[in-house]
Amino acid sequence: MTVKAKDLREKDVAGLEAEVKSLQKAHFGLRMQKATQQLNNTATLRSTRRDIARAKTILAQKRAATEGGSTDAAKSTKE
Repeated sequence: MTVKAKDLREKDVAGLEAEVKSLQKAHFGLRMQKATQQLNNTATLRSTRRDIARAKTILAQKRAATEGGSTDAAKSTKE
């Protein structure tokens, strides 16, 4: 079950933080299942990892938008 970017963009910052936390817990559970030879579908590890990255990316975008777009990445330019 993958998380759609459209659904994530509808959430606020607190909702995204909760989503990231729940995805990280799910990923930890899957890693433990894999370690104990109980995980049948190892592709779920990859999709969960990508869902976490997707949620973190959108969270960073929302935080940057609320701060007025002043992020460290935008400030670091070659002189």
